Amino acid sequence: MAKVRIKGTSEVADRTLAVRMEKPPGFSFEAGQFVELTLMDPPETDAEGNSRAFTLASAPHEAELVVATRLRDTAFKRVLKTLKAGAEVDLDGPFGSFTLHRDGSRPAVFLAGGIGITPFRSMALQATKDALSQRLFLFYSNRRPENAAFLAELQALETQNSRFTCIATMTDVQPSSQSWQGHRGRIDQALIERWVDSTTSPIYYIAGPAGMVRAMQGLLRSSGVATEDIRAEEFSGY
Repeated sequence: MAKVRIKGTSEVADRTLAVRMEKPPGFSFEAGQFVELTLMDPPETDAEGNSRAFTLASAPHEAELVVATRLRDTAFKRVLKTLKAGAEVDLDGPFGSFTLHRDGSRPAVFLAGGIGITPFRSMALQATKDALSQRLFLFYSNRRPENAAFLAELQALETQNSRFTCIATMTDVQPSSQSWQGHRGRIDQALIERWVDSTTSPIYYIAGPAGMVRAMQGLLRSSGVATEDIRAEEFSGY
């Protein structure tokens, strides 16, 4: 466990907070892994405790660590939102095996719901930095454009990486203060098949709320995807 300083916080989508932290000397991780953050002497606490697990939204090559979370009315989230630059938190990790496969001949299909985008931002940025040869397809579902953290950045990444495609869809655009000309509705088999050729045997990665993860697992299995080609991570309460 290491003490790390907060470098700053900002809202990256509606009620979605990004926390930037210093990277400890010698700290390394794989894109898609998570860490545990513990508040130090917080002014309030509750039954859920002072620690939470967060997938790193930052890529391994970036100079700082970034996590992002939906804001809920809990003691932990209230304190996290008020942390100023220079405040310290305890960081433990990295943990997890939700990382990109190494067979460059098999595409990766990312199915992201809401804040489940964080591991895929890390993977997509690192794959671009490393000039990986494999195709990456990101299907990113949100209720409205205002909820879609990192969307503009990921869309712009397509111009830097011809092997990366971002397909965003909104499930409940109205009411929204932003116009939306892209896909509407949930991620379904028709949308995936419109972009992904199943004959290339992709590996599927799912991250998002528990209900979304279960729905995507069912969709993939019913379409004939082998269980060993489906990897999932639930984001409960984040």
